[in-house]
Amino acid sequence: MNIYQPDLAQYDAARADLIALLMDAVAHGASLGFLAALTPTEAGAYWCEVRAAMQTGARLLWLAERDGAIVGTVQVELCGKKNGVNRAEVQKLLVHSAARRGGVARQLMAAVEAAARALDRGLLYLDTEAGSDAEPFYRACGYTYAAGLPDYACNPSGIWKPNAIYYKTLFTRSPS
Repeated sequence: MNIYQPDLAQYDAARADLIALLMDAVAHGASLGFLAALTPTEAGAYWCEVRAAMQTGARLLWLAERDGAIVGTVQVELCGKKNGVNRAEVQKLLVHSAARRGGVARQLMAAVEAAARALDRGLLYLDTEAGSDAEPFYRACGYTYAAGLPDYACNPSGIWKPNAIYYKTLFTRSPS
C-alpha cells in the first residue's frame, strides 16, 4: 500500500475514486456530514471544496492506494490563528468498506502524526459519532476522550447523534 500526499494533478486524477470512496462510506453509515441520499454531484462538490482548501495550504490530505485504487484518505485542517499554531484537526478519515480492518486507517493516522510533528503541531484533535466503531480505533491510536455534545449531528439516516471529541498530544510546544 502506498500512503502519500498528492499534488493537485494527482488529486485531480483521483477525484472519481474520492467521490466513490465518500459515497461508499456514507452508504455504510459513516457520519461525515452527509445524509444517505448523497449524490455523486454533492460528493463531487465536497471534493472541490477540499481541493480549494488544499490550494491555500489550510488543508492537508493523504491518500492510501492499493493496486492502483484509492482505498482510504484522511485530512488535516491546520489552525491558522496565531494563538493556535500548535494544533490541527484530523478530518474525514475514510476507508473503503472492502478494505476495512486491513491497517489502512492506522497507516493514514501514522502519516498524519508524522506530518504534524514535522509542522510543529503538537496537538491533534478530532470528533466522531459517539458510540461508533471509530471510538475504539482512536483510543487504540492513543487518543484521549475529552467530551461530547448531545444531538451534535445527524447520521446518514437522519437520526440526531452525540459526538465524541478526542485529542492526542504529540509533544508540548514551548511558548514563543
